[in-house]
Parts: sequence; C-alpha cells; structure tokens
Amino acid sequence: MAGLIKSKNSDLPLSENKEKNIVWNNGHITKKDRIRKNKHQSGLLWFTGIPSSGKSTIAYQLEKILFQQGISCYVLDGDNIRHGLNEDLEFSPEHRKENIRRIVEVAKLMVDAGILVLAAFISPYREDRQFIKGKFYGENFGEIYVKCSPEECERRDPKGHYRQAKMGIIKNYTGFSAPYEEPINPDLVLDTTKNSVQESIFGILEWLENNKMLLVEK
Repeated sequence: MAGLIKSKNSDLPLSENKEKNIVWNNGHITKKDRIRKNKHQSGLLWFTGIPSSGKSTIAYQLEKILFQQGISCYVLDGDNIRHGLNEDLEFSPEHRKENIRRIVEVAKLMVDAGILVLAAFISPYREDRQFIKGKFYGENFGEIYVKCSPEECERRDPKGHYRQAKMGIIKNYTGFSAPYEEPINPDLVLDTTKNSVQESIFGILEWLENNKMLLVEK
C-alpha cells in the first residue's frame, strides 16, 4: 500500500497522511531557560560505526564522566531503542531509515529539554547521516566516527553476532552481509583499533571543550 512501511507488527503511516490541523505548541519554558538552569549547552553527539567498534561502550563511559561533572546527558543506544520504540522495525534499508527518523525526533525533543544526547547507532548509510545533520542545523551537533577494522570487531564480537552472521543465522548484518558507508567528513574520528576507550573519551572531551558545548549561554 502506498505511503506505508510494512513492519513485522504493523503498517506505519508516513507523513503524507498527517492531519493538516496539527500545530506545534510552545510552552512557557524555552530551551534557553533549561540551558541556564542546567549550566551547560544541550546538543547531539552521533556515534556511528560498524558493530563492535565501541560506540556504546564509549558513549556509556562518556555519560558516566559527564554526569559526575554535573552534565545532564543521556545515551540513546541502538539495541535499547529496538526493545521498545522501534521493536516493530527490521533491518532492511527502508526500516533502517525509519529507525533513524524516529530516533532523530526523540533526540530533538531531548535536546530541546536541555540534555546532551549521546546517540550510538550503526547508521550505515551516508544519506541517513546527512538527514540527521540537516535536522540539527543550527544546533550543537557532532558526528563521531568510531572507526575499527572489521577483523578487530570480529575478534571482540561480544554478542557473537559476527559468528551468527557467518552461519547465516543473522541476515543483513552490517560489516559482513550488509554495507557500511564510511563518513566522508565527520567532526571527529576515534580509531578504536589503536586507541583505548579512555583515549577516545579524552578526544571527545577535548572536542566538546573546543566547540564550547559544555559552556552555559549567558
């Protein structure tokens, strides 16, 4: 049926079927007010890379450090999102695109709430990552490429997914049976084949400081 994504649980209407009388309601508290209260900027750090490259590990360790420094932050993790919000989506290119669209809308709300969002998603297609960047035009945003060799990722393989992909149990597995398009001009590259989690986090903190993302707006 035109205008629908076929998912395993439901038909998902796209924007062409949106009601015309829906309007955005502005509250009395603005993002600027929340930034002042939190004493730091909000924004989105988007971690992309093939499975087992270290995206979630780095994001959660960074969240811990920032939280201890009084920063309101939250990790949006690919697996966690697919347990709830996106549990009806599979791994076809079409469903991956819808997966990203929903995550971006959630992240926008969280950034408006004054939170520094750390999003760890494979997001294998450049077109989708460009879509994300466009949605955060004028906002604090950083695309972080967590780069790691496929051989090292397979050696780590904490969930056993590469092995299952080789056995044909998992289909469309990025980095093995599905493509990953490397970022052309990311804001930051973390080479986790060579560098430790701690070294990677230091690089992010330095980038955040250089881009004044932790400074409160006066």
